Amino acid sequence: MNKSAETIGFIGVGLMGHGIAKNLLLAGYPVYVLAHRNRAPIDDLLSKGAREVNSLTDMARNTTAIHICAPGSPEVEAIVTELLPELCAGSVIIDCSTSDPNSTTRLAARLAKHGCHMADAPLGGTPVQAEAGELSTMIGGTDEIFARIKPVVEAWAQSIVHMGGNGAGHKMKLLNNFLSLGYAAMYSEALALAEKVGITTAQFDSVIRGSRMDCGFYQTFRGYAVEGNREAHKFTLKNALKDTSYLANMADGVKLANPIGGAVKNSFALAFAAGGDGPQDYVPHLVDYVMAQNGVKT
Repeated sequence: MNKSAETIGFIGVGLMGHGIAKNLLLAGYPVYVLAHRNRAPIDDLLSKGAREVNSLTDMARNTTAIHICAPGSPEVEAIVTELLPELCAGSVIIDCSTSDPNSTTRLAARLAKHGCHMADAPLGGTPVQAEAGELSTMIGGTDEIFARIKPVVEAWAQSIVHMGGNGAGHKMKLLNNFLSLGYAAMYSEALALAEKVGITTAQFDSVIRGSRMDCGFYQTFRGYAVEGNREAHKFTLKNALKDTSYLANMADGVKLANPIGGAVKNSFALAFAAGGDGPQDYVPHLVDYVMAQNGVKT
């Protein structure tokens, strides 16, 4: 389908969603948005040509391809349940959240009974990349739905991989986040140990930076750990704990021993329990909690 055939709905125009919705507008798609708590991103999108709806019912009645950027599966399930009775026939839900794959496959089945469709399209990247239209996404859905939504997704993603049927995108996203959050847990523990044995954070960074151990994730992580920018990687500790918990459930579902995943999850669980549960407690801040737990003064 072409741009004139798809009318976009967007639920969740937060750190990642604002950039995605903006780039859909720039690509020429009509975009309807729904406000939550923060008016600032909504007002900015309205100034760029978006239209605002006041309810999920209005969203369902006026759009054909609805993006959802929500914290996790419970929120996505609640949104879809409210949308479902009023969705236009043939509408597709594009879930950009990091969700439980089992929930995703159940939602796809519910939508199919109503003549509608599901695609999981979780995100790879940062809010800066979202604003630039340079995200990556791994998509789960039928071949037909992938072909239909690909032109839409190309408005906001530079890397698009079709992983397979519904849920496959969310499975890959959990694996991706296992690696990235594992880096965060290892960097935090390594820096704490470094300080304990007399190697400063600056010395540690001088060896890792530019070496084979450097990577894009380390670069945003060191943005806080080394350079002190609290907003270098705006992904919350709460979401990190949620994602590693979903990973543990996925491993349990196939009876796979997952000891490293468990250790990574527990690192975030300890930080969350120690007070890292706020909306501005981000993944690189994990280093502070690991150091505090080990008596390292920073």
